Amino acid sequence: MTEAPTEAPRFPVGMTAAATIACAILIGLGVWQLQRLKWKEGILAHVAALQTANPVDIGPVLDHAAKGADVGYTRVSAACPGLSTAPFLELYAIGPQGAAGDRLISACEVQSASYRSILVDRGFIQDTSPERPKVDASDRRPVQLVGVLRKPDKPSFIAPKNRPPHWFIRDIPAMAAALHAPAPAPVMLYAETKVNPELKALDPSSLPPQIPNRHFEYALTWFGLAAALAWVYAAALLRRMRG
Repeated sequence: MTEAPTEAPRFPVGMTAAATIACAILIGLGVWQLQRLKWKEGILAHVAALQTANPVDIGPVLDHAAKGADVGYTRVSAACPGLSTAPFLELYAIGPQGAAGDRLISACEVQSASYRSILVDRGFIQDTSPERPKVDASDRRPVQLVGVLRKPDKPSFIAPKNRPPHWFIRDIPAMAAALHAPAPAPVMLYAETKVNPELKALDPSSLPPQIPNRHFEYALTWFGLAAALAWVYAAALLRRMRG
């Protein structure tokens, strides 16, 4: 009897399609991280220039913002009536050393053609400190302030929702309403000036000391995974085709 001819292995169409799609996704993620790298390098260069930039008056800057200009990270000066004794909200935050605490948010009147107020981040205070600034609405002495404008970060999906008086997200309209601040600007002013020098526990920090930039590492990771997947697919295909 003659043996029946062995059927040639079929080309694995399904496995090939799945591997191709997965590789395309991984490569796309790597390219996206390279794009994020370019974006982050631009921010870092802008922040580096800010370290020595002279502050400019806040009013004209906010007018530019009203026309659609990106004024993020602009270093400005402002005179805020009664800021050191103004009402404040406590925004839950993690401090520079990893300690839990709150950032104190108040409103500042501004001289702008487009806005009448801006929210000011006065600084961070740890939960372990019982100190808080006194509130006196009758005190209208102006506080000369230097700080940096920043847009609120978009909240992550794991961030708790605001439950006043507990605040977890920088929601400018809601915070401005709670502080009775009219026509608020769409950016916040992070104070570099110590608004309450009598409170040593209140630490103004307008910019993080180091902005992480690991996008190149992330890109290499995604490209590496794509290469590993391609190698595994090629090995499996060769083994299958050899029978």
